[in-house]
Amino acid sequence: MQWLAEICVRRPVFATVIVLFLTVVGGFSFFTLGVDRFPKIDLPTVSVQTTNQGASPEQMESEVTDIIEGAVNTVPGIDEMRSSSSQGRSNVTITFNLEKDPDVATQEVRDKLSTIINRLPETADPPVVRKSDPDSQPVLIFAISAPRNVVELTDLVQNQILERIENAEGVGEVQIFGGRQREIKIYVNPDRLRAFNLSVTEVGNALRAQNQELPGGSVKEGSRTLTLRTLSKVTDVKEFNEIVITSRNGFPVKIKDIGRVEDGGVEPSSTASLNGVQSVSLAIRKQSGSNTVELIAGVKQRMAEIVPTLPPDLKVAVTRDQSEFIENSLQAIEEHLIIGGILAAVVVFLFLWNIRTTIIAA
Repeated sequence: MQWLAEICVRRPVFATVIVLFLTVVGGFSFFTLGVDRFPKIDLPTVSVQTTNQGASPEQMESEVTDIIEGAVNTVPGIDEMRSSSSQGRSNVTITFNLEKDPDVATQEVRDKLSTIINRLPETADPPVVRKSDPDSQPVLIFAISAPRNVVELTDLVQNQILERIENAEGVGEVQIFGGRQREIKIYVNPDRLRAFNLSVTEVGNALRAQNQELPGGSVKEGSRTLTLRTLSKVTDVKEFNEIVITSRNGFPVKIKDIGRVEDGGVEPSSTASLNGVQSVSLAIRKQSGSNTVELIAGVKQRMAEIVPTLPPDLKVAVTRDQSEFIENSLQAIEEHLIIGGILAAVVVFLFLWNIRTTIIAA
């Protein structure tokens, strides 16, 4: 390092240029540096989730979890494997050695699962394989509340808020909690079914057959080709009552003869409230590698543009904002840098007792 000191003493202009260059590059990097709450880490952990609605925990363990464990147990590099079985749900978590590539591990698990799909119950959904990703946690959560039916509120949030938030830069996924999708329910009276000698299967088949759209082919008319389709989907809830199941003694048996139709929502699996009022929560997840602070600022700006277009009885509140912690940490770091620089200059001055030398060192 002696040669560098000699060059700087002999050529002060060159030394000044080097210092200015490093200062400019450092300042530019400081203001454009991406910030996040946690560092980007690819953990070699893979989870396999399988659902089978209505199955007991014992059934999930014997018919799903044990089969999946036996298949993925042969993947090389496994450090630990844990599993849990609950009502209608199975979860298997595989932790690999640190030197294992997470992408390779995920693909190897998928390959093993593809060989045992036919051994799982027919009513079970296909296993979902996910790689552990710290960025998958929501960075921002909104709560939208209104004195309305939850089904109506969910539909409003999906059509007027969710679709516009998803288009914001850096947004990876927007998930709804506490919402209920619209669902048309048919309540069947067992006594009426028995009286008409019908089964629930026949009712289901009639609903499927008379509530669908099918392609009708095409018709050529001179130089034109017209596409045909059958319009047999039910557009009004009351029309479900008129669906014919079968005929008895020459008379049609309709849905209204064996039960009733109700326009409602799916059975709730989660619920949310804001200040005691039923609400729907929007959880925003970022794309991997996105700047968390810039993403949250952009989503908040987009929400500020959406709020004036919403009905006046809707209230929007932020219930989780990860950027607050990050900004507070950055502010603390900047404060410590300034205080540390001042204290270092004071220490240099106390040892050298020379203001000019202290300024140069600082």
